[in-house]
Amino acid sequence: MFLSTNKCEGIGECVKICPTEAIRLINGKAFSCITCGACFEACPNQAIFKNRYGGYVVDRAKCNACGVCEYTCPVNSIHIEDGVTKGICARCGICIDACPIDARIDGFDLIEEKQLNFLKSLNLAIPTLRESKAVKTEVKRNCVGTDYEECILCGRCEYYCPTKAINVSTDQAGVCTQCRICVDVCPADAIENGVIDHDKCVLCLNCLKNCPNGAIEADNFEVNIIKSDEEITGSIISCLNCGLCADNSSTGALKQIDGKMRYDPSIDLKVAINELDNNDYDNKILDNILDDAFDDNNSKLDDIGVADDMALAKELLKVEVESEKLNQRAINGCPVSTLREDEENDTGLVGYCVSCGKCVKVCDRQHARSFITVKWDGSVSEDCISCGICSELCPKDAITLKRGTIEVDKDKCILCETCGIHCPVDAIPKTTMAKKRITSGFNLIDNKLCMNCKLCYRICPEDAIIDREDIGMMVVDENKCIYCGACRNACPAKAFIFEREFEELNDKINDNTS
Repeated sequence: MFLSTNKCEGIGECVKICPTEAIRLINGKAFSCITCGACFEACPNQAIFKNRYGGYVVDRAKCNACGVCEYTCPVNSIHIEDGVTKGICARCGICIDACPIDARIDGFDLIEEKQLNFLKSLNLAIPTLRESKAVKTEVKRNCVGTDYEECILCGRCEYYCPTKAINVSTDQAGVCTQCRICVDVCPADAIENGVIDHDKCVLCLNCLKNCPNGAIEADNFEVNIIKSDEEITGSIISCLNCGLCADNSSTGALKQIDGKMRYDPSIDLKVAINELDNNDYDNKILDNILDDAFDDNNSKLDDIGVADDMALAKELLKVEVESEKLNQRAINGCPVSTLREDEENDTGLVGYCVSCGKCVKVCDRQHARSFITVKWDGSVSEDCISCGICSELCPKDAITLKRGTIEVDKDKCILCETCGIHCPVDAIPKTTMAKKRITSGFNLIDNKLCMNCKLCYRICPEDAIIDREDIGMMVVDENKCIYCGACRNACPAKAFIFEREFEELNDKINDNTS
């Protein structure tokens, strides 16, 4: 909650600016809603919910002003005026900025001792505290990472990765990236330093077939390498080894064992077979599959057993089912979009790092790939605009918004970097080059629900909210709005009709691997 220190002189600027009238003066000191959540739990219409700042918001579309919250509030902060519920703190934090003598403070910033002393000063009952445990100061994750200053985007690591967990995308197609794969695959040792010795070349075209960037051409019985003086630009994205896919695996085929990703395709096959057994399918479809997969002497469904026949297993996986794909949750949850179905070999999933170190070994000139330990103490840069995207998309609910920064629960955080990948202002550190930008959306204010508190106007980092005093309404300027969601997250009346779309990394990766 937000608190007033002993410096408070009862000036009242915080009272005037509070959009929900959740602050009042008691004995010359500012006192506000303590965000205890009693109103949230008591509301019979479920019209009160906790927002991403840790405050509480009234959904006026659901609220019928019954007054249960008002009678439940332990500090008599809630009051109802003209059918509008007020007095509940949304934790927007503008009261801190409004205080001319810096007498307001966020309870997040207080250590336990100060909190206890404050409660004692109010003569409130202090609950018995549990035995304190060591506080985590940072989050750690081990993975194979890339030194982007050394990496030349040659694609050598991607070519040799056994699980296709690395995706290199270059802006210059059809030119040599110095990956040296042509040297590795040439059976006649006819290529050296990017030059083909035509006297040695046997025109097997192995180099042409294996060149990842399509930089080798055959013309008039000669094979040549296409080069460019332009510096290769693009991106390299690899599995972060965060384990989020394993957490989302509905079959249990993906696991993180001793901090390393492991995948067993046989588990997916067995689950697929069980789904076939438990669903009604057209008998003709099943008969055709069985006829194709088995000989006449071995065509009984009972023989599926442990899926010894791989031909049948593959056919079973191709059967169209109405339910979503077995691994779709895991695929959708991958923060860098490297995880995907192996359509080429039909062996289940690819795109997960098994920490084999092959990419480290083959990057023998640049030494850009290495085993690293990623650490984060939860801090962000001053560029943070409190938009709430990180809190909204965090798969572990580990982030709570604060004005100009965030609070990270390091016990929940797994360093999947979803927050940093989606942050529109790059305020959150990340180790990957993956980036999802907002491509489109819409943002409207429902004036039937709007309290005209002007909080959205004050909090918008892009000045995209217009205060139309002539008509007594708040309006969104679509030309300025970046659909960050700061207004929606802070709105104490849930008056925003909001939607956004992010750029999909999957499309780029699929184009790059096809």
